[in-house]
Amino acid sequence: MKENLRLKPRPTRKINVGSIQIGGDAPISVQSMCATRTTDLDATLAQIKLLEKAGADLIRIAIDSKKDVQALKELRPQTEANLVVDLQENYRLAKDIAPYVQKIRYNPGHLHHHQREVSVSDKVKFLVDVAGENDCAMRIGVNFGSIDPALKGEAEDPMQAALNSAYQHCDLVEGLGFERFVVSLKSSDPLRVVEIYKEFAKNRPNIPLHLGVTEAGMLPDGAIKTRIAFEQLLSSGIGDTVRASLTLPDNEKFKEIEVATQIIEDVKAGKFRSVPKEFLEKGLNVISCPSCSRVENGAFVELAKQVKEATEFAREYEVTIAVMGCRVNGPGETDDADLGLWCGPTHVNLKRGTEKVGAFKYDEVMTHLMQQLDEIIATKTKKIAVG
Repeated sequence: MKENLRLKPRPTRKINVGSIQIGGDAPISVQSMCATRTTDLDATLAQIKLLEKAGADLIRIAIDSKKDVQALKELRPQTEANLVVDLQENYRLAKDIAPYVQKIRYNPGHLHHHQREVSVSDKVKFLVDVAGENDCAMRIGVNFGSIDPALKGEAEDPMQAALNSAYQHCDLVEGLGFERFVVSLKSSDPLRVVEIYKEFAKNRPNIPLHLGVTEAGMLPDGAIKTRIAFEQLLSSGIGDTVRASLTLPDNEKFKEIEVATQIIEDVKAGKFRSVPKEFLEKGLNVISCPSCSRVENGAFVELAKQVKEATEFAREYEVTIAVMGCRVNGPGETDDADLGLWCGPTHVNLKRGTEKVGAFKYDEVMTHLMQQLDEIIATKTKKIAVG
């Protein structure tokens, strides 16, 4: 039996997810996500085995099409792993997927994309009915970068909008009599992650929580950002299942499990390594999403490395650069960055704030990125000189 790595368990519900339990006094479970295309059965199965060997309790895969659903059907008999499906815009695929997985994750901010004539409450009822009929748990996965536009417009800041979204969907799901669910509230800013999870846990103490710093980025920075959030939350008894979301090549995805497990073990042993708060509030901040099966061009990982290396000269300037690997999270997750890149199959979309600069080939985009960065630095330097 897995060692129970907990300090102060919260009195949450304990829910069944395949062969494990989440919440209450159950051991903290560790998750990761396949970076391979789900339709590439050999590669996906190899990655599942890689993650299982590293100690993954749950393994997430993305389903965006009927072809992915067919691949899942063929994959299921070949592994006993606890599988989590990551639903994106097409919530209706849940019905085809549920018989083959242990948990369904949906993002409230994506429910408005399809069938706009159907209410959010009806869509949630559909998901709850499917989960109940197929013995599946659920995760309500809220991300700062993809909040329902209506809620975002009503709130004073992204954190309040994210909280409102989580509360709304907890009420909808519980109102339907379904309790086998966890909640996540992810941001790329570890300090905001700590703040929002503590606020949610205070108001909804019975709901198990999945911890994560989304787009934590490459090592070692990604592990540091994750540790800052996890150390503060786990030591307070907050967190029932976790993921370290790191930008890694496919053959190194096991490091997500290693990083998360090490943090849990260190917290249990009273070993805290977090760097000072100032690390995150001053200087260059390069954010990159974890490689996953939604990435449409594997060159994304190499591009993220190039961005980190090429911008090192600007580390003293307070500039945020976001590098996103797909169309699902790319547009929204880059809005709050000074410079954002979200990657398509053949081109990279370059943004400056919310404004699009252009779409460039992978071997061309760095030149345009550096031009924009130089302009931003020149503006900041001028302001300092004038001040």
